[in-house]
Amino acid sequence: MSGWDLLITNVHLATLAGGEGHGEGESHGDGYGDGYGIVRDGAIAVRDGRIAWLGPRAEAAAHGSAADERDGHGCWLTPGLVDCHTHIVHAGNRSDEFEARLNGATYEDIARAGGGIMATVRATRAVDEEALLEQSLPRIRNLLAEGVTTLEIKSGYGLDLENEAKMLRVARRVAQVLPVRVATTFLGAHALPPEYAGRADDYIDAVCTMIPALAGEGLADAVDAFCERIGFTAAQTGRVFEAARRAGLPVKLHAEQLSDQGGAALVARYRGLSADHLEHVSEAGIAAMAAGGTVAVLLPGAYYFLRDTTPPPVAALRAAGVPMAVATDCNPGTSPLTSLLLALNMACTLWRLTPREALLGATIHAARALGLHGETGTLEVGKRADFALWRIARPADLCYAIGGNPCAAVVNGGVWRMPQVAA
Repeated sequence: MSGWDLLITNVHLATLAGGEGHGEGESHGDGYGDGYGIVRDGAIAVRDGRIAWLGPRAEAAAHGSAADERDGHGCWLTPGLVDCHTHIVHAGNRSDEFEARLNGATYEDIARAGGGIMATVRATRAVDEEALLEQSLPRIRNLLAEGVTTLEIKSGYGLDLENEAKMLRVARRVAQVLPVRVATTFLGAHALPPEYAGRADDYIDAVCTMIPALAGEGLADAVDAFCERIGFTAAQTGRVFEAARRAGLPVKLHAEQLSDQGGAALVARYRGLSADHLEHVSEAGIAAMAAGGTVAVLLPGAYYFLRDTTPPPVAALRAAGVPMAVATDCNPGTSPLTSLLLALNMACTLWRLTPREALLGATIHAARALGLHGETGTLEVGKRADFALWRIARPADLCYAIGGNPCAAVVNGGVWRMPQVAA
């Protein structure tokens, strides 16, 4: 008999364990291929912030008892959601540009007027840490209200050491003031700052010197870059990756969003955690990702907001066995999205992911894209007790409804809480 800290009973478990590949773990209960690792009328126990036991409710008493026992009222219980790609810490917004585009302004018009990413850079550089945190928290609370328990936050709107460090310090503080696990990513190679106009290689030199400084302060868990015609070349990106390797940090990449620059194959050669966007990824890039164990992070919010017409090659990624994650890409310019549930719906409706694939994409595969799949993303004994309870009829409901939020409660590291909402 075990003494547990928390026991939740009267829940249906979707463990998502054992069927992480495409087409694996399929069963046909209720007339549907589920593959969700379902335990009906189940229970789950927590000790010291980790899952200690799970199984049918009728068997719980034979295994232990808990100081805190809660009735799940027939809810479904899944792993906590993981948003593995966000730029959610920033100052200001760009709704003025959104309106201008709809009134006929072109991207070039907006850029000449001082808009685009540099507008966010100026706004972010202009505020102190407290103001930056205050502006970011409402967006983050929206995600937490939908069962997000792990969140990636990128820098990339500072573009100098002082302001990139400021962004990453704020990202670390998010995990201190809100019940969420935060993974930080240094994205210094996001855009060319105006003080380096015409000197992209010199700026990459500067980025490469920032990496060991930020790593030494414990501010970055990974390094990212924007490899694109309007970003940085594959050669420049490779220099950033070499600096990350020397600092002992894993890499990921904004790759093949607007054109095929060979970024997916490049990041896979470095056994990168993920290649993100991928609308224009080639067969060779997909093969390299499969060989390198690199996750494809799909970002339907940006595709929708930019009214893109070239979808990522989901069928080819599926056929190659590349794990597919789904994330919000929350950012002020191309995806002001603070609903991971809506991103799941978009991935299904726009790109034909199955609900099971989409849910795996916001749990175990998203955790894999952060290098955290050994800790979270499935309901398994020994993993962190991060999970969400949902008032739904079946797991597919999380991808089905548009605009609803069925989250009833969330457990973070074994601590029960009600969903966070924006003030």
